[in-house]
Formats: sequence, C-alpha cells, structure tokens
Amino acid sequence: MRSSKHLRFVPLILLLAAAPLLSGCVGLAVGAGATAGIAAAEERGAKNAANDKGIQLLINDKLLKENQYLWRKLSITVVEGRVLLTGVVGTEFSRDEATRLAWAASDRIHEVINELQVTSSGDLIDSANDTWITTQLRAKLATDKSIVDINYSIETVNGTIYLIGLAQSEDELQRVTEHARVIKGVRRVVSHVWLKTDPRRRPV
Repeated sequence: MRSSKHLRFVPLILLLAAAPLLSGCVGLAVGAGATAGIAAAEERGAKNAANDKGIQLLINDKLLKENQYLWRKLSITVVEGRVLLTGVVGTEFSRDEATRLAWAASDRIHEVINELQVTSSGDLIDSANDTWITTQLRAKLATDKSIVDINYSIETVNGTIYLIGLAQSEDELQRVTEHARVIKGVRRVVSHVWLKTDPRRRPV
C-alpha cells in the first residue's frame, strides 16, 4: 500500500503541471483534483500516471512544433512509458515519422507502439462509429465487477479496437477482450495490455 505522504504529494504535482491550462478556473481545478484521485487508484500508481501525462504532453508539443499534420492525425496514449500511437495517415513516411518524433520527445519513453493505419486519403472511414464502439466497450467494462476498468485505455480506429493498460490476471484480460469482440461493428481487437505481474514493467 502506498504511503499517505506519497499520495498527498502527487496531486500537487499534477496540479502544478496543469497550471498553465487552468487559467484560474475553479471548475477546472476541481477536475484536476478528481483526475489526481483517479490516477492514485490505478494499478500504475499516481506517480507513473503523472509521468505518463508529462510524456504525452511532450509528444504533443513535439508534433505541434515539427509536424502539424501528424499532430492533427495522431492519438497518443501512454502507460508506464509505453507510447501507443493510433489514427490514420496518408503515407508510410508519415507513419515512420510519427515513431521518430515520439521517440525524440522524451528520454523517459520505454517503447513506442505504432498502430497508425495508412490509407490513400489519410482520413477516418467512420469516426462516429469508432466513438460509439469505444463508448460501448467502456460501459461494458465499467459494469463488469470482475474487471478493474480504470486500468485500461481504449482507442478505436476504423472498427479496430486497440487496448493498452495493466490487467489483474489472464482471466480479466480475457473478459475484456471478449467484451470488445462482441460489439457490433468491431473488426478486430489488438491488445497491448500487460499483466500487473509482468517482469518487463518499469517505473517511468
């Protein structure tokens, strides 16, 4: 169990990191406090959650400054230094460039998982349906008492569900995958979820 001293310290870090975005708004400050509380409940812990958010912001900043096309196209998810890139781009060059820029953004990154899809148009086929699929899966996980849903991040692109996070057990991960597969419109499920006991886990 993490010490109370540690848990008191991390929300402050999160609030300070978010300070430029808050602009004195009380509502946003309350939201940041709630986010810190959620992070503390995650398997990765509040400190890793805060560091992951920092990595995500650094990658976003790198893309914004050097390649605004990719900045608009990419979705970035970070779990314990493992970066998942999802979205749709028009060329293999753009796909490779996304990997390069992500790695260059921070020396705390342990892995870059590039799941960017390449299409001739570089556009999503049905973003509304993808959002619906993600919403349906999130609801299924939240109502399944055998799943700690807070430990899973979900991205859906053109009917493909991408999962990343930390599972309590193989059985839990299997339940998550099965929930995903039965949703209407899902073409496939790609999991980058690790077990919480995985020896490859490293703090960020």
